[in-house]
Amino acid sequence: VLGPAMMDQFRKQAERFGADCRYGMVTEVDIDNHPFSLTIDDSVKITTDALIVSTGASAKWLGLESETRLRGYGVSACATCDGAFYKGDEIAVVGGGNVALEEADYLTQFGSKVYLIHRRSEFRGTEILSDRVKNNDKIEILWNNEVTEILGEDSLSGIVVENNKTGERKELSNVKGFFIAIGYDPRTELFEDDIELDEKKYIVTNRKQETNKEGIYAAGDVQDSSYRQVITSAAAGAKAAMEVNQYITSLKGDSVYV
Repeated sequence: VLGPAMMDQFRKQAERFGADCRYGMVTEVDIDNHPFSLTIDDSVKITTDALIVSTGASAKWLGLESETRLRGYGVSACATCDGAFYKGDEIAVVGGGNVALEEADYLTQFGSKVYLIHRRSEFRGTEILSDRVKNNDKIEILWNNEVTEILGEDSLSGIVVENNKTGERKELSNVKGFFIAIGYDPRTELFEDDIELDEKKYIVTNRKQETNKEGIYAAGDVQDSSYRQVITSAAAGAKAAMEVNQYITSLKGDSVYV
């Protein structure tokens, strides 16, 4: 089942139990006063006794026009999501941190060969992950290289890399899957002045999904920099919902189901 179809099923199930599902962009928040106030699409205001922030995280991209056009057609930012599509193919990963090292190692169980492209001469990831990648015979590391072009019209047909020390260009024409692993940006812009964030701008929560602000909870990729999977995000969302139920009950004195 594709992601959008599954999300639609989630929505329909929630509506069966009375959920009021609305569409719009939250453009402003006021969480200094209770109840909290949200502005939708710069015009509609709603108030709420409790808030669950689940705005997710966006993958960082290289900024090439072709990566946008071929996203989902050979270009991806999630090895665990799409790696199995390239069984027996040559695969390329770009990045040098822990995410890139983990994804390159993971993809060797599918690909016949994995290129790991890094713009520097040493990895930024941990020593144990670096050693694992360096000792994996299925991984070829291209040091001091950057991806300058992604080839293909309707689907990926290769990539072009350039050595930033020598200027040498090379076309990897057998690559069928290209994974970008240069990090993620959590969508916390609206909350960075009011909710505690870690050094990477992810929302800090306790085991109950509570933030440092009473009545505000967070779930999913916006507070989890490690897993980024539907099942872990859904679990965090369920925990947050049950905590909200208890919180509102304590405020209202009535049983509330969310």
